[in-house]
Formats: sequence, C-alpha cells, structure tokens
Amino acid sequence: MTRDLIFISMETWDEHWRRNQFVCAELARRHPQRKILFLGVPRNIWRYGASGDIGTLLRSPVATVPGLPNITTSRALRIGLERFQWGLRLNQSITRRHVAHLARRLELEHPILWLNPHFAVHMVGRMGESAVVYDITDDWTARDQAPWLAEQVRRQDAELCRKADAVIVCSTRLQEMKQPLADGKLHLIPNGVDAEHYRTVLAGTGPLPPAAAAWPRPVYGYTGTVHQDRLDVELVAAVAARLNAGSLVFIGPNHLPPAVVRRLTETGRVIFHPAVPYQNIPQFMRGFDVCVVPHRVSPFVESLQPIKLWEYLAAGKPIVATDIAGFRDYPDLVRIATAPDEFCRQLEAAAAENPSLATQRQAVAMENSWQTRVDAIEGVLAGVVNRQK
Repeated sequence: MTRDLIFISMETWDEHWRRNQFVCAELARRHPQRKILFLGVPRNIWRYGASGDIGTLLRSPVATVPGLPNITTSRALRIGLERFQWGLRLNQSITRRHVAHLARRLELEHPILWLNPHFAVHMVGRMGESAVVYDITDDWTARDQAPWLAEQVRRQDAELCRKADAVIVCSTRLQEMKQPLADGKLHLIPNGVDAEHYRTVLAGTGPLPPAAAAWPRPVYGYTGTVHQDRLDVELVAAVAARLNAGSLVFIGPNHLPPAVVRRLTETGRVIFHPAVPYQNIPQFMRGFDVCVVPHRVSPFVESLQPIKLWEYLAAGKPIVATDIAGFRDYPDLVRIATAPDEFCRQLEAAAAENPSLATQRQAVAMENSWQTRVDAIEGVLAGVVNRQK
C-alpha cells in the first residue's frame, strides 16, 4: 500500500530545488495517487510586519506544485520567541494545528510523517501518522550558535532519533554520529542529481546569458547558497588577491554580512550573482571554466554530503575543492587544495585540463541519480509500513 506523506521541511518549496524537493517530486511522479503535504519554513509575523509585507501573511499559503498536482505546499505562522518555553510551545501548537487542518482537508490516509528538522520532534505521535521517518542532512549541533540553542538542538535530535521508526542520513560522518542513537533503524542515503539536467553545460549551444558572457575569464564558478557556515571567506579573499586574471563567481542566495560582501567584491575578482531558477543553472554554468568549492574545513561541513558534488560531476567541468567530505572521495576527478597558493595553482591546472575527464565525471553522476536514491527511500518507506501492520 502506498501511504500519503506529511513532509516537514527545513526549506520552502520554491524555484531553487534541493534534496527535499527532488525526493518529493520523484515520489509524486512514481505514485500519482499518493498525496504529499509539504510544509516549508514558517512565516515569521515579526519579520513580515517589520517589512510592511502584511499581504504575505494574509494570503493563503496553500498551493499545488505545477506539474505535480498531488503535492500541496504550505507554511505555518511563527511568532518567534523560542528561547522562552512558552514561546516554543506556542509555535509548536500553531504548527501542529496548521498541519492537522490541512491533513483533514486533503483527506490524508494514515500518512507517514517525514521530518527533516530536528525541532519538529514535538509532532511525533500527534499527527495521526502511521510511521515516522527522520531525514538528517546536517550536523546542526556543530553550527556556530548560542550555547542554549546548541543544547536544545542536541536534545531534540537525540529524542527524534529514538522515536523515529527509521532514521536516514546523507553522509558517512552523520552515520557514525547517529549509530548509537538509531541502531538498527539507520539508513545511509546520500544526495543525488538529475544528471540529464546538466548535460547542456557541455553540450549547450548559442549565446550565454548576458551576465555570464560578461564575466572576466577564466571563470571559477560556484553555485548554491553562500553563507559563512560553509564558505571559507579568508580563502576566497586570499585567492582573489592572488589572481592575475579572471573572476570568482558565486551564483545563489547570498547570506554573507554586507561587510564581508564589500570586502570580497572590492578585490575586483569576486562577483556575486543572484540566485537563478533551477532550470536555468546549466546555462549559467556553461560560462564556467572551472567549478569551485572553497568551503571551510569544519565539523559542520564534514557532516554534509553536498548535492553540489554530483551536480558538478554531471556538468563535466573541471573541479577544485577544499579537503571536504564527498569531494575528496574522487581524487581522479576533483583537484583538492586548501592553502591559497595551492588553490590558485590547481585553478590554473584545472583550466588547462584534458577534456576527456568530462565523460568520466558524467558517468559517475549518472550512477548517483535521484532515481537511484528514491529507490532506496522507497525501500525504507515500505519497511516502516510493513512493521506497523
């Protein structure tokens, strides 16, 4: 029996697709009769109020995904103030009521509750679910955060690992960390890629998007969210200062502090381009000479299994990355460097690389498709349903 899904995400469903959207979309395509309720990031009333955007709060947050009519997306309200127990409990109650109302409206039948955020542990056993799956994509305890928040995250994560019927992790580091908490119900399912989507990076023809055509060459490009938890700002600054030509281009949502953005752009070698829709990313990547991953080497980054790895491999372009999880596993296809001077040398070598490696990269990407990952996820879902019978 194919069960409906209540999918609680750490991301809002938008045009910038990540793991949750790929997984839900593939499950929805395979089973058109399966109804999926996808809950994104809550709407913070203080943030919208401060910006004067009251209309967003008043408009219905419920929508159907174009082309996937069995996926309904929504966002609950949030008042903040979670540092206080009463504020935390109030926000949790608002979320549960919002989801329960929509579940009744959609007539979800014995849904599986899929939880991406650790802080959704309060929903376990209270949503009429038939089973609970906890999908862990990051070690949130390792982020730079206040001590009280780090302790809260640790407690929520541990409790959810114990209560869930199945725990999925995307990296070997997370697998090692969660084994004591979820022994016997732990599954390693890495991220994947829509490899066909990136074939136009090498095979595409015609003019580049105007912005990409204007970038000083060679172009060392990065796609994805930019923030200090992952980006090694000091490395980027040092590499930019050493470049005699070309540009470091970052495409995606930019969460760096304004002072950091100014510091990097003032080098004259760093360009921040706004996020572009997922369907347009390959056209911009056609303008890259080398794909780069100047990530920090930290416990938090080590816990990740970056989608970017598979997307860069699918694009076929040369890759230079710091010594981080995932990328270091492919020494024949990825150049690893951490110190600024070595990073610059590897950029130059990558730009002059033998094109034959492109085919090898794309072959590896094809072996790590989202279809393959969802095959494994379907096995997990079937297992938790069968245990409940």
